[in-house]
Amino acid sequence: MELMGCGKLRGCLVLVLFGALLVGLVSGIGINWGTQLTHPLPASTIVKMLKDNGIQKVKLFDADPDILNALKKSGIQVMVGIPNDMLYTLANSMQAAEKWVSKNVSAHVSVDIRYVAVGNEPFLSTYNGTFEATTLPALQNIQLALVKAGLGNQVKVTCPLNADVYQSAQVPSDGDFRQDIHDLMVQIVKFLSQNNAPFTVNIYPFISLYSDPNFPVDYAFFNGFQSPISDNGRIYDNVFDANHDTLVWALQKNGFGNMPIIVGEVGWPTDGDRNANLQYAQRFNQGFMSRYIAGKGTPMRPGPMDAYLFSLIDEDFKSIQPGNFERHWGLFYYDGQPKYQLNIGSRANGLVAATGVAYLPKKWCILKTSANLNSDQVAPSVSYACQNADCTSLGYQTSCGGLDIRGNISYAFNSYFQVNDQIDSACKFPGLSVVTDKDPSTGDCKFKIMIQTDSAGLHGNGRIWSLRIVLFVLLFFTLM
Repeated sequence: MELMGCGKLRGCLVLVLFGALLVGLVSGIGINWGTQLTHPLPASTIVKMLKDNGIQKVKLFDADPDILNALKKSGIQVMVGIPNDMLYTLANSMQAAEKWVSKNVSAHVSVDIRYVAVGNEPFLSTYNGTFEATTLPALQNIQLALVKAGLGNQVKVTCPLNADVYQSAQVPSDGDFRQDIHDLMVQIVKFLSQNNAPFTVNIYPFISLYSDPNFPVDYAFFNGFQSPISDNGRIYDNVFDANHDTLVWALQKNGFGNMPIIVGEVGWPTDGDRNANLQYAQRFNQGFMSRYIAGKGTPMRPGPMDAYLFSLIDEDFKSIQPGNFERHWGLFYYDGQPKYQLNIGSRANGLVAATGVAYLPKKWCILKTSANLNSDQVAPSVSYACQNADCTSLGYQTSCGGLDIRGNISYAFNSYFQVNDQIDSACKFPGLSVVTDKDPSTGDCKFKIMIQTDSAGLHGNGRIWSLRIVLFVLLFFTLM
């Protein structure tokens, strides 16, 4: 079972004071702001929502100029990101690194940029070593470029890493870096330490539960686990602490026990899997936030921690290769509405919704009552709709898992219809679909109405023409 993970900062006074200083610089919970949506809310709307919720730090996955412009003079601290597909170029060209820093950091003097995240989980085992040769050189070049730009003390580099870069046989104190990348990890940690930069790790107890059907459910949360693990007197009653402290032990064993740690991503999805639901997400995130607000750390590092919740808003265009839950990590739905009550320490009344959000008309695309379910066009039509929209709420024990076959087809059709801005031609599945003004939502299964955005129509036109071609081909072969 993937129980272990992070580490400990021993309680000497110097380290406690250092930790207090570090947290003082980055007080308040942070949040990840992903942008893989077909219809993103305007950046200015998101920034207002962040401020309304008292969120003081934001972590980005790129350096979108519209987002950075919206963050100007907001008082929000920013971690900008460099995608993995840029690592090769930045590793092999100092000029490219200098240009990137000039364009994405130096040019935004009114934005409180604190970190540059070089890559994102580049050593995932699923990448088969693709980024192992380029991550450290890219880190080094970006650091040199920051120094050359006079920003070396103000902006720090880091590299968000998945918790799979370290491992443990049983308990956290067994922890060390993964054997196949051990030497590389030590080089990276040494480089970060030399530049007073933090180690950033993404920890996901949900993945432990998702990956292992025998994983004890309560151990994924911060309360209710009845069989805590003892590691030389340190008690672990939840997998987050065990995972975090496995990292601390890995750092300590390799001579970097004092290195500051940022939890770059931590959260729980709300749909797309039987363990991804509103109840579990609220339980996990509130459990984490209650500890965070109280300044409670882990057995190895008992003081306040620096962390970014994952994530701000659902992203309906994310890859679902890891699982259907990938599109449902948000504290907020796609339209900026909060999913559940959550106290993040800034407001007693819970999360504050986005304001000024405009929606498309209240109409939905559904399966005709007269449609023949045995039609040869049902399967390819549903398949096409789901491939080009979002059907991840359909499935076993998901929010729409209780729909019958007609409901499933309607959900697929409507998802495609809304993603394409309710254009008439997006509800032209031959002999199958019809537009209705009666909301087909039922129980927890919500048939969405898309929001109006500046990008409305940009994501849909190519799909509309593709649909016309597919349906023409289907009709052609049907008539042959």
